[in-house]
Amino acid sequence: MLQERIIIGIDPGTQVMGYGVIKVVQHQQFSILQYGILDLQQCPSHALKLQKIFKYTLEILDEFTPDEAALEAPFYGKNVQSMLKLGRAQGVAMAAALMREVPITEYAPRKIKQAITGNGNASKEQVAYMLMSMLPSKSMPEKLDATDALAVAVCHAYQQQGCNTRTTSWKQFLQNNPNLLA
Repeated sequence: MLQERIIIGIDPGTQVMGYGVIKVVQHQQFSILQYGILDLQQCPSHALKLQKIFKYTLEILDEFTPDEAALEAPFYGKNVQSMLKLGRAQGVAMAAALMREVPITEYAPRKIKQAITGNGNASKEQVAYMLMSMLPSKSMPEKLDATDALAVAVCHAYQQQGCNTRTTSWKQFLQNNPNLLA
């Protein structure tokens, strides 16, 4: 019997929020249902950005009715105000998922990069390249926030399925995950 799950990944942000929705069938067979960004740069206030994040997240949740949600955790930087704003954006996305009773899991950026590339210090471009080679997609998105969100969803799928994501090289990653080879 095929076991199917839909996972939404969210890369919260106050300038650009990335989202990615994947379907996982049985043993890590992934397909992209949708991915994209919510551009918040033109919103005149932080409060309106939060409102827009909440409403847009609800729309995506209602359209795809995911079984689970995964979010990238904010990372600590030097600017405390930026961290607070990012935490609010994440909280609003979480509240939308909770409103639709979708279970939430949070992942640190390093863990996501490790799961996708085998390197917790990988660049956004490396993560995007690896995802585009793993997932059936026509083209690389213009904004890497979308691939970051897809990475969160794929990382969550790996964690839930007990996939071995601790690797030290691309070669080892592919050996540990032969089903990802096309």
